[in-house]
Amino acid sequence: MSINQFADRCGINSGTLSRIVKGNQPIAMSHLELLTKGMGKGEDHFFSLYVDECFYYSAPTWRRLRPFMIRCAELGRMDCIERMVQILLDNLNNVPTLFEVAEGLFKQGQWQAAALLYENVSASEKYQYSERLAMCQYRLFRIALGDDQSENLRAATLFEPYVPRLDEADQLDALRHLMIAYYSLRHWHKVDELAQELLRLATIQYDLQFCSGRSSLDKKKPVRPLYYYILYAQLMRSCACVEWGDYNSALKFINLYIDGSWIQEDNEEVQQILTQFREWGKANTYLYRLLSGQLEVLTDYVEYISTQPSEIFMAVYRIIQSANRFNWNVDHVLDRFPDYVAYKTDLNDFGTHNQQVIRDQYTRFLAELAAYYLHNKRNEGIHLILLSLESATKINSESIMMKCVDLFEQYRHVASEDEKRQYQFQIRKAQDANEKKTLDVISFV
Repeated sequence: MSINQFADRCGINSGTLSRIVKGNQPIAMSHLELLTKGMGKGEDHFFSLYVDECFYYSAPTWRRLRPFMIRCAELGRMDCIERMVQILLDNLNNVPTLFEVAEGLFKQGQWQAAALLYENVSASEKYQYSERLAMCQYRLFRIALGDDQSENLRAATLFEPYVPRLDEADQLDALRHLMIAYYSLRHWHKVDELAQELLRLATIQYDLQFCSGRSSLDKKKPVRPLYYYILYAQLMRSCACVEWGDYNSALKFINLYIDGSWIQEDNEEVQQILTQFREWGKANTYLYRLLSGQLEVLTDYVEYISTQPSEIFMAVYRIIQSANRFNWNVDHVLDRFPDYVAYKTDLNDFGTHNQQVIRDQYTRFLAELAAYYLHNKRNEGIHLILLSLESATKINSESIMMKCVDLFEQYRHVASEDEKRQYQFQIRKAQDANEKKTLDVISFV
């Protein structure tokens, strides 16, 4: 095939192709894609060779490296990204650009590739007290969060010391994400501690914004308005009080986060955010009274949540929890919301809460519902124990596993032989998972 024929087939100018073949012109990423397609090969067929092309057969430039790295991320070629990064980090002047590429990949949702870059950038700056190092650790924390609660705890613990090194605006969101992580882990003292720090920092920044006259045009803005973080901190302190059983303090915090009279801005966004917090406040007022044993609010609470689809699951979970605590019959609530009592694996339609929180709460919900059914002599509760135990193993929650074991042993006499075999299987599965986790930790250390 002649140069002209192959150029036509690839859609490249014949003069350009001739210069590439003779080695007089570097191969651009766009040309590589056309050449590969023209040869009938898979898109990443020449990627390993192209790494050499970029570094050893022509001068490396970010005009080629950046789009190549992004395409490698899209096609899952982490091996090529790793090779490029190792070469580039021989010159520490490349660190800022690598960080910029990582940020772009993070925003595009290419988290695996972004994590690889953040880890390498962090390693190159680990002895420096830099904001860039702190941001890398923040991104790695966000990427690490998943269903495994022990991994989430490890990620939160590793990241937390870096929060003060972040930019003021980033500190607020970092504290918010840390609180959510510890909330899903049920570390309530940590939630309250971080909420107090968020309240302190957000209040200082808000006061400076309106009282000092300091220009904020060149300052980095947080993801949400400053007043949002002040209200959110009060909300999380309220949640921590509830888990401690201090319902009076929890109700006092509600009055703080539904009050927007001090907010100096006045626009549509303010009204939308205040409306959201007031809806949470109304629902939580019903809930906290219910959790304290006031059965008379149940009817009003159920009517209210029926108009708030995103809150129904959490509400039903809390209603069952209260029913178990105070020996109530709430069958009419379960009958009213059958979709939220169904045993699901896809929890995306259970509201707008953080997914780590939802999965933890759903696993606990299965155990609470099992206890409710078994207390009311409904043997399908055994099946729910097994589902909860299976889910607890997946998210590696020892506290829920122990609750399930305690429940099953208490009601073992009503379990069928098949359910007993399933129970033993789940127990062995949980033990194997814990042994593997222990080996992973040892190998990491």
